[in-house]
Amino acid sequence: MSPKALPYLLLLPATVFLLVFFVYPFAQIAILAFSSESGPTLRHVQTMASHWKFGSALGWTVLLAAVVVPIQLAVALSMASIVTKLKSGRNTVLYIFSIPLGLSDLAAGIVWLAIFEQSGFLNSMLVGLGVVERPILFLSYQNVWVIFLAVVLAEVWRATAIVMVILVSGMGLIPKEYYEAAEVFGASPWKRFLKVTLPMLRPSLQSALILRTLAAFEVFAVVVTLGGSTLPVLMGETFQWQFALQDRNVASAYALVILGISIAATLFFLRVLRVPKGATI
Repeated sequence: MSPKALPYLLLLPATVFLLVFFVYPFAQIAILAFSSESGPTLRHVQTMASHWKFGSALGWTVLLAAVVVPIQLAVALSMASIVTKLKSGRNTVLYIFSIPLGLSDLAAGIVWLAIFEQSGFLNSMLVGLGVVERPILFLSYQNVWVIFLAVVLAEVWRATAIVMVILVSGMGLIPKEYYEAAEVFGASPWKRFLKVTLPMLRPSLQSALILRTLAAFEVFAVVVTLGGSTLPVLMGETFQWQFALQDRNVASAYALVILGISIAATLFFLRVLRVPKGATI
């Protein structure tokens, strides 16, 4: 075998995987979104864009990502810093922090539904403490912002652990000599975090932010469990058009919107958090 062919051979499995599970489905979705029995058309995209739920679904999806991702990043950085600084019991704390990661979106939604529903834990506590006389219907169509808050809490609780795991791995690669040198020059712990930890975490931050932002744009099960159709999101509308309304062409148009936003967010993080040439960890 020629040495020049070896890199291409090693890349072949990943290339086949991308072609089969990404390029081919993408081509099928694009064909469905922009074609009809009579030929190419924009009718399905126009149907999607003119639907009364499209604007609100897009707005709630972007807002959810804009709120959830920064909170998850801040909490994950704190958790990762705690785990990294521990000298004993590190594995135990890491395991405890990672427990929600083993739950599916639906399971996490059910857990938080048990907290916020009318006969749930929150109402039981409020009534027991005498704060309210009767249970409150938090998750109603009249309290859409409460539903949004519940979804944010559920997503932060469920998925912050994956960001933490990535950041813990990144922090473990930062040479201790950098911290020791900063301490010698009188840098405070906060200064060391800003000037040493964050810059050296760029590759890990990049991966974590891309992963969580894409997942935030695709949130579905948690929203359906806690709010049903009261809080419309893009993935929920895709499901409705595909299965409830039996229109896979419009559903494909929704899928392309989600894909477009995801690609834009990925390119943004790749540019903002790009690692300078020659930089090392």
